[in-house]
Amino acid sequence: MSTAHKNLSDFNHTNIPPAAGIRVGIVVAEWNVEVTAALRDGAVKTLLACGVTESDIIVVYVPGSFELTYGAQLLCEDKTIDTVICIGCVIQGETKHFDFICDAVANGVTNVSLKYNKPVIFGVLTPNTLEQAQDRAGGKHGNKGDEAAVTAIKMAQLKKSVKTRMMNA
Repeated sequence: MSTAHKNLSDFNHTNIPPAAGIRVGIVVAEWNVEVTAALRDGAVKTLLACGVTESDIIVVYVPGSFELTYGAQLLCEDKTIDTVICIGCVIQGETKHFDFICDAVANGVTNVSLKYNKPVIFGVLTPNTLEQAQDRAGGKHGNKGDEAAVTAIKMAQLKKSVKTRMMNA
């Protein structure tokens, strides 16, 4: 989804399912910390505003975005955690390093989600510049951390509703 003309923090709270009782793991990359800290703060603020308690939010840190998938796997191993949000920022550079990291993280997040049958949310910015990252981490385009938190809630509730439906069938 293009965010050129969209504020990521602009969502309708009435479309967010109840979040009380959901346990959320958040794994945050320390690389580009000025961006990832803002994304983390946005995610936590949104989770709290939607009814997730502070004690049901577990935040861990990894050195960079490449390590997000292993951090997510560790959180997914905890059977009490319902969903995991991966927060990172990989800024385009002059080498192919950007492409390799972004591809590995995107595939890794998907693989961890499928391996543990838990929603693992891709809250990783892949901008061309630091300014674009800042615009999406609390700047003019809102905060992608907000969007990741809402996605985590929706996916955790989707899993619960499908499991309930299957049990009652």
